[in-house]
Amino acid sequence: MVTLFEKIANRKILSEIVYEDGLCFVIRDIVPKALVQHLLIIPRKPLENLMAATEGDVSLLGHLLWVSHGMGKKLGGDGYRIVINNGKSAGQIIPHLTLFIASPSGLGHMIE
Repeated sequence: MVTLFEKIANRKILSEIVYEDGLCFVIRDIVPKALVQHLLIIPRKPLENLMAATEGDVSLLGHLLWVSHGMGKKLGGDGYRIVINNGKSAGQIIPHLTLFIASPSGLGHMIE
């Protein structure tokens, strides 16, 4: 099954791509859950989620975090939040690994 994100990567569905390289691309979330700047970092490799990753994906996963770091700096402020919903029970909707990055302003604390 071809996911929505694969269709975006292959330009079958239009989306605002704010960054891309050979391993991943970054888009704005069209249905953000946070009322703050919100980006999605998506690997071109169709990994269903983090649980589907193997040892062979270590460099890709590191690259995704590095791109998240760069995008977080562009959001401004003194920090950012990175979230990965891993599986349906964790809120993952599209079966394609996605890193959500958002400015922490207005998100509140995850742990009190």
